[in-house]
Amino acid sequence: MSFSELGLSEAILRAVRERGYDTPTPIQRQAIPAVLQGGDLLAGAQTGTGKTAGFTLPILQRLSETAPRKRGAVRALILAPTRELAAQVEESVRLYGQHVDLTSMVMFGGVGMQPQVDRLKKRVDILVACPGRLLDHAGQGTVDLSNIEILVLDEADRMLDMGFIHDIRKVLRLVPKNRQNLLFSATFSDEIKTLADSLLNSPALIEVARRNATADTVAQTVYRVDRERKRELLAELITRHNWYQVLVFTRTKHGANRLAEQLAKQGISALAIHGNKSQSARTRALAEFKAGSLQVLVATDIAARGIDISELPHVVNFELPNVAEDYVHRIGRTGRAGAVGEAISLVCVDEDKLLAGIEKLIKRRLPVEILPGFEPDPRIKPEPIPNGRQQRGGGGGRGNGGGGQARSQGRGGNGGGQRPQGSAPGGNKPANSRPRRRRTPQPA
Repeated sequence: MSFSELGLSEAILRAVRERGYDTPTPIQRQAIPAVLQGGDLLAGAQTGTGKTAGFTLPILQRLSETAPRKRGAVRALILAPTRELAAQVEESVRLYGQHVDLTSMVMFGGVGMQPQVDRLKKRVDILVACPGRLLDHAGQGTVDLSNIEILVLDEADRMLDMGFIHDIRKVLRLVPKNRQNLLFSATFSDEIKTLADSLLNSPALIEVARRNATADTVAQTVYRVDRERKRELLAELITRHNWYQVLVFTRTKHGANRLAEQLAKQGISALAIHGNKSQSARTRALAEFKAGSLQVLVATDIAARGIDISELPHVVNFELPNVAEDYVHRIGRTGRAGAVGEAISLVCVDEDKLLAGIEKLIKRRLPVEILPGFEPDPRIKPEPIPNGRQQRGGGGGRGNGGGGQARSQGRGGNGGGQRPQGSAPGGNKPANSRPRRRRTPQPA
């Protein structure tokens, strides 16, 4: 099947061809006709399978075929959990819509309000926004959502994880009841089902891969190593194999900073990207990484959403995530759109239970290797790992970019996601606080 068989106009097909695409992915083959029919949609697919084009192409088609209800009004709203993802989606809207008479805008925290206010005074047909900054504009009366025809929740699972459910409900009160709703998610959970039940009206259901599956094109390997030798092993793997464009995940912001600094001291170009970084620093690091001039990008889970590099070769879990579903999201940054990728996990004795949870979720045992010279010391005893995810926030916040719990305390932060008073540097709860409820992984 080709894109020309999906009911898209010649203007949109021309833009698709100019991007070098001719064959739609499975999610695109099913989602595009469903969205064109005008009904609600609940869609799930592995990350990196083309979900963005699955909704941007038919949205452009539908809006270009009909006149707006009100001249100059925002007609489609796409909500995304992080700045990087919002920017990526809006870029897709512009590229695919370059031959139709529609305009778009991206909106997120971490940057000044006034340029966004000025842009909103002009025509904006499609608005891609992070929830926090969108509500700031709504509160100041600088954006009008009363004429929205299509509402999209992209990466809905991550938005719930980041604590945006209350913001989403506020946004829903600002948009017309008579609208088309599209909910896209890389993974499904009970929370996603609950949200879908409250948001969608008799939706079509698309699920092109089993839940929480990992792409077959990604080679996954576990390297056993002592916790104190992880950095040494990572540097050895990078230099021995001459790896470039290596995306490395840590649990905490502090850990990301420290690892990037240590790698740089060893002559490996590395930068960290996370919620406490300024937007300009995040944008610069991501641009250098995409261009190939930066060898290693060290990221937290929240900041990594929106990192879309078509042939990213290597993802490394320097630390396993506390929640198994995040493993799927992490390694989904490689092996995108059918490309081949490699996912390496450096696992110490502390992480045995986390590894078991991941293998249970993805329903497969991961091959284990030990690099000679880095054999684990069997005498080392496991140490506890703090429960819970990073502090919510880091992508779509209000004011200067603060999100999630930081917003609830009335603070922003110059990088989006400044941690609440008293929390640990990486966003974990202080030792004397009550731990957050851990989400139980759903069966695949």
